[in-house]
Amino acid sequence: MNSPSEDPTHEILRHGAYLCLTVGADAQQVIAETPMAAVAERLGFQNEFEAADGHPPQAVAYLRRVGATPADLENGGLLLAEAVVHVAAAAAEPVDRFCGEAARLLSPFSEVSVLRGAVRPTQYTGGLMHEFAYAHQVVQRPGPEMPNAFLLPMSKTPDWWAKDWMERHTYFLPRHDADGHRVCPGHALAAAPGIPCLLRRTYRNLSQPAPEGAYDFLTYFECADADVPTFHQVCAALRDVQQNPEWSYVREGPLWHGRRVATWQELFPQA
Repeated sequence: MNSPSEDPTHEILRHGAYLCLTVGADAQQVIAETPMAAVAERLGFQNEFEAADGHPPQAVAYLRRVGATPADLENGGLLLAEAVVHVAAAAAEPVDRFCGEAARLLSPFSEVSVLRGAVRPTQYTGGLMHEFAYAHQVVQRPGPEMPNAFLLPMSKTPDWWAKDWMERHTYFLPRHDADGHRVCPGHALAAAPGIPCLLRRTYRNLSQPAPEGAYDFLTYFECADADVPTFHQVCAALRDVQQNPEWSYVREGPLWHGRRVATWQELFPQA
C-alpha cells in the first residue's frame, strides 16, 4: 500500500481560492476603485472571461451575485457575498500573494472570506469511467457563452470517511440486484445529463477529511443560460438518496449563483 507521500492522489495539480466579498452599498464606489485588476495583472493572472479553450494557466475570474440559497452548513461569508473572485495557479505562491493583497486592500471596506483548495488527480476514475465522465467534458468558454457560475461547497460526514476506499468507490456506480436489475443509478448516472453542458471544477481541501470549520470540497460549475435548468436537474438527482445513496453522507454549504463579468468594476453596479 502506498504511503500518503507516495500516493499519486496526493499530488497537487492546481491551487485555487474563491474570495467572497460582502460590500455595503456605501462602500461600493471605494471598492470599485481598488486596483485589484492591476494586482492580478502584476501577478500574472489571465482573465477567465476571455478563455476560449479551457482554464488559463494562472486564472482570475470576477463573479457578480445573482442569488444564494442556504443549506446544511452555514457560511455567511458566501451566502451574503455580493461578489466572488476566483484565482488559480499551478503553484500556491501566486494565489497566496493575491489573497494577501486582497486582504490588505479590501478588508478596511468590506468583509473578505476566503475558500481555498486544490485540484488533485481523480481517485475513482479508471479508463472507462474517464471516457464516460471526462474525455468529452465541457471546457471553459468565454463569459458571454457560459455566463452562469455556481459555487457549492460541501463536506462528507464522519461515517463516510470511516469507510475504506473500496466501499466509497461503490457509491459512484450504479447498483444492481442479484438478478442484474439496476436498483439505483448512483452518482455517475445521476450526474450524466450535465456532462455535455456543464463545466465543472472541484477543489479538495489539502486534508481529507477537512479540519473542523472547513469544507472537504469546493465544487464549481459554469453553463449557458439555456442549461441552468439542467444544472438544477442534476443537483436534484444527486440529492435524491434513492437514486444516489452517496448523498446521505453529504452536507452542503450555501449554493451561490453568480454571473461572470469581464472586469473588476462590473462587480459593483451601484458604484
